[in-house]
Amino acid sequence: MRIVMATDGPRLGPAVLAERPVGGVETAFALLAEAFRRRGHQLELRAGHEPAACQGGLAWSPLARGGAPAALVIANRSPRLFRWLPRGRRVLWLHNPAGYLRKLRNILPLLAHWPRVVTLGPSHSASLGHWPPLRPVEIPLALAPPFDAGAAPRPPGPPIAIFASNPRRGLNWLLDLWAARIRPAVPEAELHLYTGAATYGGDARLAARAAPVLARAAALADAGVRIFDPLPRPALAARFREARLMLYRGDTGETFCLALAEAQAMGLPAVVTPLGAVAERIRDGETGLVARDDAGFAAAAIRLLTEDAAWSAMHRAALAGGPGPSWDEVAARFEALA
Repeated sequence: MRIVMATDGPRLGPAVLAERPVGGVETAFALLAEAFRRRGHQLELRAGHEPAACQGGLAWSPLARGGAPAALVIANRSPRLFRWLPRGRRVLWLHNPAGYLRKLRNILPLLAHWPRVVTLGPSHSASLGHWPPLRPVEIPLALAPPFDAGAAPRPPGPPIAIFASNPRRGLNWLLDLWAARIRPAVPEAELHLYTGAATYGGDARLAARAAPVLARAAALADAGVRIFDPLPRPALAARFREARLMLYRGDTGETFCLALAEAQAMGLPAVVTPLGAVAERIRDGETGLVARDDAGFAAAAIRLLTEDAAWSAMHRAALAGGPGPSWDEVAARFEALA
């Protein structure tokens, strides 16, 4: 099958995931492309306007009009990419809440190409609302190595909680709760932050916006808050295997949350709230807890930081759930759209 994929992001291949931190959208694009290549398809990737080149183990071409027709033509996030793509079954792969599709610059290419729309889960699909009248196909993300291999059971670790998301997604709120309620109840606990602009290509605007909350986090060293650079996935997996739980409020912009899925695959329980899609990544009461208010969040965190039996039960349940679908299975579901 001939498949053409296009993105408005950087040209990245799966090898880079072991070398440096990479955002979820870029990770997913690289791993789906690699799965298509591995499954024997004739794959063409388009991004940017630089000359054609093999990069990251994949062959890339510039965004240019035309080309041989394809059975499957996938635009990553932006329907405007379809103008650069050949004829074929059009698929729009969404990663962000779908409200931006209502902007005129996106409405026109949607009406012109009428693609199948792929979302990541129920919460993400709901963001489409009643317009555009496109029936979403829900295909969840798979995990990158080494998270796709799961982990072995282990005893409870030290009282270390991890935050591994965009610092502008609820970190200020978490710092409030940590300093006022969680740390006073567990004086030996630490909150480790693996966060920063490096995950998003060193984006200067993100760095500027994140600076105030990161400065506040740095000022909370006496409260056990530790800031670390974002890590490549193999190194992050090692930190997950040493920690006690993940704490994340969530965000209305979360449509899947790979960080939580990766933590669960390592057997790391999580405490979240119902914001965005984060509650879809855990089984409430089994592999983590969905807190309905600040007091409930703090109480759940304190419990999992201190109660070995509760932690062990959720740890085993998370491991039993496995890492979820493989990228081959995700690729097969995309192939079925052709």
